[in-house]
Amino acid sequence: MHVPDGFLDAPTSLATGAVAAGTVALALRGARRELDERTAPLAGLTAAFVFAVQMVNFPVGAGTSGHLIGGALTAVLVGPWTAVLCMTVVLLVQAVLFADGGLTALGTNVTLMGLVAVGVGYGVTRLLVRVLPRTRTGLLSAAGTGAFLSVPAAALAFVGLFATGGVADVSLGAVLAAMGGVHLLIGIGEAAISVAVLGAVLSVRPDLVHGAAHLRRPADLATRPGLRTGETVR
Repeated sequence: MHVPDGFLDAPTSLATGAVAAGTVALALRGARRELDERTAPLAGLTAAFVFAVQMVNFPVGAGTSGHLIGGALTAVLVGPWTAVLCMTVVLLVQAVLFADGGLTALGTNVTLMGLVAVGVGYGVTRLLVRVLPRTRTGLLSAAGTGAFLSVPAAALAFVGLFATGGVADVSLGAVLAAMGGVHLLIGIGEAAISVAVLGAVLSVRPDLVHGAAHLRRPADLATRPGLRTGETVR
């Protein structure tokens, strides 16, 4: 999924860079409402996990590679705006220190994985949460579906960018075939891992999960770890 240098022309790269910069600017403001002293450490741990899973790349043809993205999982755990910041930091470190994704394509990668993957994954999750049972299973089902759809959505968004400003010596049909089919399979893995990780966190600290706010009741918060009997939450 990481786009290298020289795949897109300068106007397209500049345009995605502007979109990415605007998104990050909005995320810096939005994350203030999502993070506090309890959830900030989880954001750091989530970013480290996403960094690790994204470093496992494998070729899918036509000069492209595939890997898990983690956008939907991050958004459900820590909130969509914080997820954008986590993904941006991960992509920046990968590009600068590991040459995983081109520096001139950083805006493109942030747009694809920090905006499209996060937006589609979290949007689908929130939509399904409204119609599925308000239970832990309902949330996991919604998050799994969002995670699955976020991967081909980001892949197809790249195909659209390549159709607009692709300059690499690869046909559009080859790129579409490589990115479309394989990323459906990657999406299955993305859903499975997202559900497993989210389920594990929900089992021990559901109060930290941003996307589980609709499952929490006052009684749940009053009995969370660290509170003495009879102590109220302020």
